[in-house]
Amino acid sequence: MRIAMIGQKGIPAAFGGIERHVEALAVRLGRAGHDVRVYTRTWYAPADRRYAPGVTAVATPTIRTKHLDAIIHTFTSTLHAVFAGTDIFHFHGVGPALLAWLPRLLAPQSRVVVTFHCVDATHAKWGRFARLMLTLGERAACRFPHVTIAVSKTLCRYIRETYGSEALYLPNGVEEPPMQKQDLTKKFNLQKGGYVAMVSRLVRHKGAHHLIAAWKHLRARGLTAGKKLVIVGDSAFTDGYVKELRRAAAGQSDILFTGYLKGKALHQMFANAYCIAHPSESEGLPIAVLEAMSFGKCVVASDIPENLEALGECGVKFKNGNARDLARSLEFVLRRPTLARAKGAESRRHVLAHYRWDEIAKGVNWVYGGLFSTVRVAKKIA
Repeated sequence: MRIAMIGQKGIPAAFGGIERHVEALAVRLGRAGHDVRVYTRTWYAPADRRYAPGVTAVATPTIRTKHLDAIIHTFTSTLHAVFAGTDIFHFHGVGPALLAWLPRLLAPQSRVVVTFHCVDATHAKWGRFARLMLTLGERAACRFPHVTIAVSKTLCRYIRETYGSEALYLPNGVEEPPMQKQDLTKKFNLQKGGYVAMVSRLVRHKGAHHLIAAWKHLRARGLTAGKKLVIVGDSAFTDGYVKELRRAAAGQSDILFTGYLKGKALHQMFANAYCIAHPSESEGLPIAVLEAMSFGKCVVASDIPENLEALGECGVKFKNGNARDLARSLEFVLRRPTLARAKGAESRRHVLAHYRWDEIAKGVNWVYGGLFSTVRVAKKIA
């Protein structure tokens, strides 16, 4: 089948959970014999680049602004995919889902799938009009596709309770991580087990400001000796917020901003951390948490349902948005290295048992096949 992945920034995935989700699926679907076209924004990656067997990155134009980038790119990508004779249009995210009706009108012989990744309208970076559009995108994600997929059971419940619709649960996933050698010291002056890391886009709802405040509280009590706080990530049309974070950390030699990392560098950051902090206020199903767990790390996360779903019984939680409670949870883990290692080992077993990309890709492949079989995959799947 010819499959179009639409809505992501592109491949290879430099940053962003949706991009990493699409990349992981596309590679496996291409390997399974499909012709997968991952639509890529011209500023993000090279045009028409053969990325992997069966996978091509197709760059289409956009306007790179906070409010127009995603929707313009979705429009140009959808039109390109229509004229390319696409069988499956797979939209990722509720913003791009606003245009999920286009292939149903222009290519009625095709099938449309939408993956609902997150309730984006709750994110602080969006203004009133953008939140309205994202809410309409949620409705579109439940109404227009032949199948709606949600990446967490929490989102499945949200879709059912808010829109009276049903979504198929197919989560984010991980790969079994490669062995990592410690070679972080030269570039970042870090030691194995000598830092707490956060890996995220630097947008307000990810909560980095709570983590910096918690770290300062721990330092004032003399509880961070020999440890650093490392924040991995950068702006996503949120330069003002990034400046705010840097001002909050100004003059603090034990707080380090690395910018975006990927591939081997990101793997090393996970592998050598003492623990991972994830203070996000809103998620779909956090890939950063799943990846940290796959590296055998204890994760200290806010108690939002999506984080708790990912952690199971393995992590350490704190009250969402409460920097003092985050400090208490970090203190609990920092004072107990044996417990941190045990939680990390338990986390690795849990995530590799329940969140494997190979199995998730098989599920997506089954959905695609069902859409063209005599026994159709219904839009409303329990």
